[in-house]
Amino acid sequence: MPVAKDVKLGRQVRIFHPELINLYGCSVGDETGIGAFVEIQIGATIGARCKISSHTFICEGVSIDDEVFIGHGVMFTNDKYPRATTTDGRPQASSDWTLQRTHVAKGASIGSNATILCGVTIGAGATVGAGAVVTIDVPPGATVAGVPARILSWSKVES
Repeated sequence: MPVAKDVKLGRQVRIFHPELINLYGCSVGDETGIGAFVEIQIGATIGARCKISSHTFICEGVSIDDEVFIGHGVMFTNDKYPRATTTDGRPQASSDWTLQRTHVAKGASIGSNATILCGVTIGAGATVGAGAVVTIDVPPGATVAGVPARILSWSKVES
């Protein structure tokens, strides 16, 4: 089932192709739109009036505030040192790694094909350019782009 029974959907959430998404154990706020081929994992939270574009992956440990735009193909991570196996060769289990949380603040915008590494905060009203790789916190109102993402400009953030 593309939308699991444990998903908390707010009022008037728009899922454009419910047969082409994978949502489980997450919460999605009122009036948010979710495109095709999106996965939102257990424990992720999405605020109200967000737009989550197609082919996006939002993993456990990611929290997205209200009015955030997520472009096509955006990838979030939650493990600083991902491995398939432990040092003794057995498959890694949930107890073998540390979840790193990521926060996207109100009104931020993340361009298509950006990658957001774990443990960062993207500030209110910030803009992440398409294709950027965010490795450190993005201050409120900053526009960042590049690999790794660097500050290009600032704008005033409304409170």
